[in-house]
Amino acid sequence: MDAAERERYGPQTRPLPYERGTDGPRVVLVGVDGSRTSMRAAAYAAGLARRQGATLVAVFVSSPASYSAMLSGVVAGAVQQTHDELADELRAECRRGAEELDLPVTFLCRRGDAYTELCRAADEHRADMVVVGSSEQAGHKLVGSVATRLVRTGRWPVVVVP
Repeated sequence: MDAAERERYGPQTRPLPYERGTDGPRVVLVGVDGSRTSMRAAAYAAGLARRQGATLVAVFVSSPASYSAMLSGVVAGAVQQTHDELADELRAECRRGAEELDLPVTFLCRRGDAYTELCRAADEHRADMVVVGSSEQAGHKLVGSVATRLVRTGRWPVVVVP
């Protein structure tokens, strides 16, 4: 009687259907605004997405409408132009990163409240996680940062990069 080379005990394992967030991220969403912390968050998210074979969705949210109501037409136009130029720079940076890392990247430019638009984009793209930079503004300690609000929402794992 020859001993078996391999024996199996217990129930046979079968691959389970894919469940969002359990097989590693497939979509990593990152909020970018041109700040140092958001660019570090973007680098972290890109590295994570590349290692996991995930798609990176970079979201830039501008809210010039809130300033426009308080500013004269000339100044409001300058603010809008600055936001447009920043969006173009971020778009170009995403394109370069996608080519360098051979990574699928989607760049979204939204207008409105950063928290609301990041949530909306995460839902639309079925994000498995959201990555943001920590706030460098002192006022956020009083009203709460976008990162804090995202964590409190509790719909996705949130990584806050310092």
